[in-house]
Amino acid sequence: MEELNPDKLANEPTPSKKTFDKLIRVLKGLIYIILFLLFLAFIPVYLLFWVDGVKDVGVRMTTSNHNTFNISDSLSTNGIKLSKSLEKEYNKNLAKLNTYTPKQSFIVINISENTFKLYNAKRVLIREGVCSTGSYITLESGKKKWEFQTPKGMLKVHGKITNPVWVRPDWSFIEEGLPVPSARHDSRYEYGVLGDYAMSLGDGYLIHGTIYQRFLGMPVTHGCVRLGDDDLEVVYKTLVLGSKVYIY
Repeated sequence: MEELNPDKLANEPTPSKKTFDKLIRVLKGLIYIILFLLFLAFIPVYLLFWVDGVKDVGVRMTTSNHNTFNISDSLSTNGIKLSKSLEKEYNKNLAKLNTYTPKQSFIVINISENTFKLYNAKRVLIREGVCSTGSYITLESGKKKWEFQTPKGMLKVHGKITNPVWVRPDWSFIEEGLPVPSARHDSRYEYGVLGDYAMSLGDGYLIHGTIYQRFLGMPVTHGCVRLGDDDLEVVYKTLVLGSKVYIY
């Protein structure tokens, strides 16, 4: 019979400790298996988003340009795979939105900053600069009231004029404290104050030049849009009848 060694018995694990160690090993094994399965599941998801993301970036890099106006540039699925019904609806709305994009030259006017951007028919930015827009001043006389604001929204060029003549409205005389003359009085007609060109936007509003070029970039007009001489010539020659004028 083998002689029992007290030191060896002291170092041997008890049955409860053996069970606990075995449980720990099993749990570690389960954790490793779970992590491995999660890793395998993550690979196709990562590849899907990576491929869509690269494709989306590639499309935008090849079709977008800093100086090109594209109304669909801001639309993106952000790499998310759309269902067929959502993709159909997305494309339908995108096509509808593109119908509002001009097919000819147009101009965008920012009345908060008094700046403009001119685009040609290919939606390429060809000129930008400062302008002057409405002063937001209100003038009252009797029952009449005028608010000198540049209208916002989508307007268009209704007419183009060279060497325009300004027909002074009633408020022009009231503003200077002068009596209002008859409708066809000679004092109503002023030559050379609107620059060499003018474009009618309807309701009496114009894009025109100015003799007060030092005020360009400031909100000082009675509602019209004023441009400097060089800018006015380029805008006049670029825009055509029906060209959109976006004012915001």
